[in-house]
Amino acid sequence: MQPFSTERLLLRPLLATDVRGMFALDRDPAVHRYLGGIGGPRPASLADSQATIQFIQAQYVANGIGRWAVLEQATGAFMGWAGLKLVPGPVNDQRDFYDLGYRFLPRYWGQGYGYEAARAWLAYGFESLALPRVCAYADVHNTGSRRILEKIGLQLGNTFVENGTACAWYEARNPVLT
Repeated sequence: MQPFSTERLLLRPLLATDVRGMFALDRDPAVHRYLGGIGGPRPASLADSQATIQFIQAQYVANGIGRWAVLEQATGAFMGWAGLKLVPGPVNDQRDFYDLGYRFLPRYWGQGYGYEAARAWLAYGFESLALPRVCAYADVHNTGSRRILEKIGLQLGNTFVENGTACAWYEARNPVLT
């Protein structure tokens, strides 16, 4: 799994040294505003964040993919994570799908970083992994996240409830394979 970059971002697998950044990200109430029952619990300690990183690293081994760290190229600062992960499901009556996701520290919101990372991961999924489709879902009230998904070309499907959270389902088919 080779790191890659966009105009402003460096994307690489999560490392144990990302623990403080992950802890700050997952402890932030603004980050969790729209995660409800779909974002996992907030960590109580650095050990919880380390366990999350280890869980994601196990996905790299088992599935060859998972969420990656997003760093600001100019400074090397940890901004959050983004990437694809294989979801066994069921979610929205779907199984074994690749989910596109992203989560950033609030100081990086509203600057196009989420769009830049999501667009890069969609291209990676279709071009490098030759996935037939990429899916995503977000809280129906999270207009910022939903706008990103629509802007990169995912199409709105249906709405559903996941762990008590009303969600909107999105997906895109690989244009090369259709």
